[in-house]
Amino acid sequence: MKFKLTKLEKQWILYDVGNSAFILLVATMVPIYFNYLAEQAGISDVDYLAYWAYAASASTLLVAVLGPIFGTLADTRGFKKRLFAAAMLIGAIGCTFLGFVHSWVWFLGIFVVAKVGYSVSLIFYDSMLSDVTTEERMDEVSSQGYAWGYIGSCIPFVAGLALVLGQEKLGIGLSAAMAIAFVITSLWWVGVTIPLLRNYEQRHWVNPEKGAVRESFRRLYETFQDIKGQKHIFVYLLAFFFYIDGVYTIIDMATAYGEALGLDTTGLLLALLVTQIVAFPFALLFGRLSARFEAHKIINLCIVAYLCIALFAIQLDTQGEFWFLAVCVGMFQGTIQALSRSYFAKIIPDEKSGEYFGILDICGKGASFLGTFLVGAISQVTNNVSYGVGALAVLFLIGLVLFQKAVALNPSKIHRTQEKKR
Repeated sequence: MKFKLTKLEKQWILYDVGNSAFILLVATMVPIYFNYLAEQAGISDVDYLAYWAYAASASTLLVAVLGPIFGTLADTRGFKKRLFAAAMLIGAIGCTFLGFVHSWVWFLGIFVVAKVGYSVSLIFYDSMLSDVTTEERMDEVSSQGYAWGYIGSCIPFVAGLALVLGQEKLGIGLSAAMAIAFVITSLWWVGVTIPLLRNYEQRHWVNPEKGAVRESFRRLYETFQDIKGQKHIFVYLLAFFFYIDGVYTIIDMATAYGEALGLDTTGLLLALLVTQIVAFPFALLFGRLSARFEAHKIINLCIVAYLCIALFAIQLDTQGEFWFLAVCVGMFQGTIQALSRSYFAKIIPDEKSGEYFGILDICGKGASFLGTFLVGAISQVTNNVSYGVGALAVLFLIGLVLFQKAVALNPSKIHRTQEKKR
């Protein structure tokens, strides 16, 4: 039977379509444009990769600190939509400004602000899942979000790519082409978010009290204490910390890695566009399979696949191998993020979804501080970017072992949900 989305589920999914356009730009053209600015300033390829990794690490570290605080505050009645809108606008405005600076230092600074806005908005967005759908539909809705996000983000990306690749014929120069691409992405991001902002209503909350910010710190402390006594959540967070660290590092560093290896820029961009296109049907496929197979089994499969991808990437040195890797990443990228999100949403209290997803973000985007920092630091110390990539395989292996333990500690609720689907 065909899975039919409700109006609100569709509007929630549209935000994935919007924010994915920004992150696709960050994963593809932004590192290449930063490389151009770095070359203009006489920065070496190794230092370029390291500085880019440090900027990515700085943004994720900030989110790790701010995420739980804002997430907890968002659980207060009436706060979530306003905080979500503010974070989204900070990200979109920052994206626009990226096109109007020509200093590599300022570019990195604005990039960090825009990336923080994007990442914080996702804390609120992910925590909305329990408000827009039911528990038995979460795996499918979450998967559709990532699927349509991947394919929908290609629209502004292709427009921007056409401008960048056709800059000479258009007679506008790289800087002007990139500026227009940034503006297109920002407008797309804000435009597709409007339906959700109009119609979303927070269904689960805690009542507001005097001193909402101070109260959010108290609730956050209590949540950390609760997690200590819920081993299945605690171990899942540890597992997520390691395996999603590797996933996000690959997303953040793929283009920069290819650039550092001296691969053709146009080929890199087209290969990563293929990743988006491949991710669309596979996210839908695995989302549908989650109705027949327990989600944790599919997550296990994805972690193993990423372990193999990381090992293969160590020896990567040709354009063809990068294309092969891009296809493999596309097959599992959306699925591991979507099912990890919905799996977590099922094992936490609905009324504290903001708090818990804020904490999850410490172990998610905050964790990628470790991965990007390792890639940058090891690349500089060894003067070989491939050695930095090798560390990611270890992260996936640790994540796999911990995730299996987390499922074993408390599989009952997930299994009951699976029975409902059947």
